[in-house]
Amino acid sequence: MPATAGGAAGLGAGELLAPGADAAQEAGRSLGRAPASESKEGGSSRYIVSPRYDLTFFLLPPALALIVGAAISGTTFSDGEVELLGEEFSWASLLIGVFIHAHLVAVFFRSHGDPQIRRLYPARFLAVPVVLYAAMLASPWVLISVSVLATFWDVYHSGMQTFGFARIYDMKAGNDRDAGRRLDQLLNQLLYAGPILGGVTMIDHFEDFEEFEEVGATMFNAVPAFMEGNQAWFTWSLVALGTAFLGYYVLAYARLQRQGYRVSMQKTWLLASTGACSIYTWGFNSFGEAFFIMNLFHALQYFGIVWWSEKGNMARLFRLQGRRLAQPMTLALFVGLTAAYGLGVQVMDTSLTALWALTLVVSVMHFWYDGFIWSVRRQQV
Repeated sequence: MPATAGGAAGLGAGELLAPGADAAQEAGRSLGRAPASESKEGGSSRYIVSPRYDLTFFLLPPALALIVGAAISGTTFSDGEVELLGEEFSWASLLIGVFIHAHLVAVFFRSHGDPQIRRLYPARFLAVPVVLYAAMLASPWVLISVSVLATFWDVYHSGMQTFGFARIYDMKAGNDRDAGRRLDQLLNQLLYAGPILGGVTMIDHFEDFEEFEEVGATMFNAVPAFMEGNQAWFTWSLVALGTAFLGYYVLAYARLQRQGYRVSMQKTWLLASTGACSIYTWGFNSFGEAFFIMNLFHALQYFGIVWWSEKGNMARLFRLQGRRLAQPMTLALFVGLTAAYGLGVQVMDTSLTALWALTLVVSVMHFWYDGFIWSVRRQQV
């Protein structure tokens, strides 16, 4: 099964924080401070885990992924073909596909493997996946609709992953957890979805509507045709509105800073590097490796946060607590199990509806669960 088109899931499928005031209200809000126990000024306390860990898994991956994408462009690694179990791939498409689906299934170590999280939403974690799976098996319309939905939900929540990390860094800097929240939410959607809507990879996403032909709904073919025919209008509208919003964003944060907001250099670098990577990659795709680049850093960031957050629960789940080499064995099982699932998805026969529906359940549950299992407001991270 091919990798999900949009950029594969992440830490903010719906949001890391619950909805707050709109941007104008937030910009003028009087700022409070995070409790001292939550944040200290300066030092490693401004990092989520530690300087080295954050640089490796959260801060440098967008820039490094862009470098890797440029390096493999035009090589046999990217363009050559390898056959595996009757399926043909390039090494790049095979490895990134495995990585994408591995990180999608990794959410279950948080949602179902963490007993504190699992107890909060038993119906969402146990009943909803079964009902959705049954509905897709019963109705081809539901199956195709979920498949198309997954592409665009993926785009949305991928932007929300960066938003989530940004909000954590703000909190680590000692800022109020609501200050500038809506501004960041809008910025991250602009930086992630904007280049897709106005760039050269737009049609790669909207052509998914053609899947409805399988249920006889040819009317949806008009959607990619409309988007392609009007792309210039979307592009220039996004350039104009995006430039205006970026100016407003800077002015609003300058006002927040005068009210006591502390600038987080980690957040600033994360937003700048991710935005630049997204605009260059989704917008222009100069190396022809847009999906590889964006999914590579996105999935790596997700593995980083899940491992940091859940390694103790995983050791308990694998019954390795207290054993010699417990942590490396836990890591090996975590990576091995998720990679095995990812490889299975890549080589499976997509004509088998039961298997295809299962992968869609994993994907959309990842997108949905990530919207409420990493709440900063509820102190879950």
